[in-house]
Amino acid sequence: MYAWIWRHLPGNVWVRIAISLVLVMAIVYALFNWIFPWAEPMLPFSDVTVDQGNVEDVQPSGAPAGLPG
Repeated sequence: MYAWIWRHLPGNVWVRIAISLVLVMAIVYALFNWIFPWAEPMLPFSDVTVDQGNVEDVQPSGAPAGLPG
């Protein structure tokens, strides 16, 4: 696919590099401004599974419950 795009770009190597950079920047711009904001509500980033319990309820590893840590 990239070879096909490269072959169809006009100009010499330096012009093709410049056009390729502009195309990549345009794609990144479109992703960050339209695609990612559209998809963000559908992603599970806000589904937190960590319990928000009391800090005093947590025992250090290896210490039996009821004993000071």
